Amino acid sequence: MKKRLLPVAVLATAVFGLTACAGGSNDGDGSNADGQTLDVWIMEGTNPDSEAFFDEVGDAFTEETGAELNVEFVQWADAHDRFVTSIAGGTTPDVAETGTTWTAEFADAGALEPITDFVADDDLGDDLVEGLVESGTYDDELYGMPWYAGVRSLVYRSDIFEELGLEAPQSWDDIVAAGDAIKAAHPEMLAFAVPGDAEFGVYPWVWGAGGEVSVQNGDTWESGLASPESQEGIGFYTGLATEHGFSSAGATTWKETDVLDNFAQGNVAMALMGSWTPAAILEKNADLDGKFAAAPIPGKDGGIAPSVLGGSHLSMFSTAENTDLAWSFIKLMTTGEFAEKWGQETGYFPGQQSLLTETMDSDDPLVAPFATQLVDGGASVPVTPTFGAVQAKKTTNTAIQAILSGQKTVEEATSDAAKEMDEIMNGN
Repeated sequence: MKKRLLPVAVLATAVFGLTACAGGSNDGDGSNADGQTLDVWIMEGTNPDSEAFFDEVGDAFTEETGAELNVEFVQWADAHDRFVTSIAGGTTPDVAETGTTWTAEFADAGALEPITDFVADDDLGDDLVEGLVESGTYDDELYGMPWYAGVRSLVYRSDIFEELGLEAPQSWDDIVAAGDAIKAAHPEMLAFAVPGDAEFGVYPWVWGAGGEVSVQNGDTWESGLASPESQEGIGFYTGLATEHGFSSAGATTWKETDVLDNFAQGNVAMALMGSWTPAAILEKNADLDGKFAAAPIPGKDGGIAPSVLGGSHLSMFSTAENTDLAWSFIKLMTTGEFAEKWGQETGYFPGQQSLLTETMDSDDPLVAPFATQLVDGGASVPVTPTFGAVQAKKTTNTAIQAILSGQKTVEEATSDAAKEMDEIMNGN
């Protein structure tokens, strides 16, 4: 069984098809909770500042339920380890934002409450984005309520491209040609940032060359990172730094947040960045307004390279004492007014199909390219609890850093990564 690309039909349905509506109001399940407090973890790091947003959510939540909302913001980079520690100690929050690759892992650990019946009772199931439902489902139970979807595309300094007479790259050769021109005209900038600690920026090059991350054959997962196609893609990507000099040695340890910061500071001309980052860039540097643009990630010889359709669920933890109250918050956040507002403020795509339809109709040049990437090149990493362990081990990132630092060749690093990935995902 092969799992990677989300079928275009699935995403097309999300865009053009179902129109069932769900309001953002809650009608009693979590009401009369005066004096209670709901503890919630929300991730931060690449998103715009969301404290004001959650202040507004908290007021609405208290008005509807009588309970107080206690939101704690957790850095993405530290979140997985913190979740694992809190699960082991029984100190998890009532509700938390869980990355789409973590939900099945936490459900498998027994840390999450199924929300299938809550969704059915409120008749929400037919209006949820299927890709997010798939990643939030484990053993036929829904453990992650679709909140938002995001996808990474190529973000570039349109003012620099215009200055040099360049068009948005449509192939790997175009990326190299643009990088050479930028490097010559603006040596103070990184023509193309290659961060060593940013896993989801690696897989588009694997897929764009025809490779795979890991596929399931029967009950066995088999990594494709060491295939000739994957090695070609990873070799091209890391070669932007090691062969063409478009990146820097310092970027070997960069995370996505470092790419964001350096782009906002004017130090980077091209990078893979998420649909949620334009708002964060302008929040950090308003002078870049109108000076950058996005384009789908090009495949080797053209077309669109698949990019991970990421995003987040809101999950209810088994430690929640009042599950009705927890569901009231989840419903408030993921349907109707606040789901729509979150998408507008952050650049994410809503997890509710009826809201996604409206977003996809946008003619905003910093929305449309990401929407094209999502529909025509949205992909999924393996949906299995063990892939979260691969991420925690930083198998892919370690391989990329070894290549960028010159410690291993592409062939050596990818072979070692494939072996480790297989061992983890097959429980060895």
